[in-house]
Amino acid sequence: MNTASRSPCDVRNAAVDERDVIVRAQSVEKWFGGNQVLKGVDLDVRRGEVVVLIGASGSGKTTFIRCINHLETIDAGRIYVNGQLIGYREKNGQLRTASETNTARQRRDIGMVFQRFNLFPHLTALGNVIEAPIHVKKVSRAEAIETGRTLLARVGLADKENAYPGQLSGGQQQRVAIARALAMKPSLMLFDEPTSALDPEMVGEVLEVMKELARDGMTMIVVTHEMGFAREVAHRVIMMHDGRIVEDSPPDVFFTAPRHERSRAFIAKIINS
Repeated sequence: MNTASRSPCDVRNAAVDERDVIVRAQSVEKWFGGNQVLKGVDLDVRRGEVVVLIGASGSGKTTFIRCINHLETIDAGRIYVNGQLIGYREKNGQLRTASETNTARQRRDIGMVFQRFNLFPHLTALGNVIEAPIHVKKVSRAEAIETGRTLLARVGLADKENAYPGQLSGGQQQRVAIARALAMKPSLMLFDEPTSALDPEMVGEVLEVMKELARDGMTMIVVTHEMGFAREVAHRVIMMHDGRIVEDSPPDVFFTAPRHERSRAFIAKIINS
């Protein structure tokens, strides 16, 4: 069954099959100098779930998803993706840094879309999408082009394959970035405020692509301030505050009867803004 079509309660209450746990974070801590930004974060994300992380700036949302992809190292705890310990190997109960080759191999299965598009300016839209499959996964150029065109069509840019990033709007560039991430055929997609750098009129086109991915059953962790997206698409809304998860609720609960005082203050601020 495509979990994206289930209600949030169905997803949360179904018997847990460990093979369906795509992300498992256990007691994750992260320090930047003397500042502890993650304070024992625990989270399981199951196959097909859309989990939205919200919270004030500095609450630890972006740092946490960057740790999932090992773009930031963790100082304590463990993060597993598809059952594999990310960025480390364990020996005699101690964590040792894994080789860069092994970490790069793990990242192939994790797509990430950033606030900024980070496209190669000297490559066309299609060139950006096919670059990693050809050079990282060693896919043939013909196969990569075929898949790349399919993905550009999927994000509504079939007619822009020969356009360079400088010729595209911000929304179009972000959709190319999504297609580029999908080209690696990830089992997990991470989104770090993917619409925050866009003009308001371009936000909808990116959110629509993300909604389509959710409908197709993609496992997604999304840091966003787009509460309409969270209401409509998320299976779970997670509130982070001061480096901790303070609430993990289905959206119908979070937006109508939040359990934690920080969540209630957050909702009140949205209503009054």
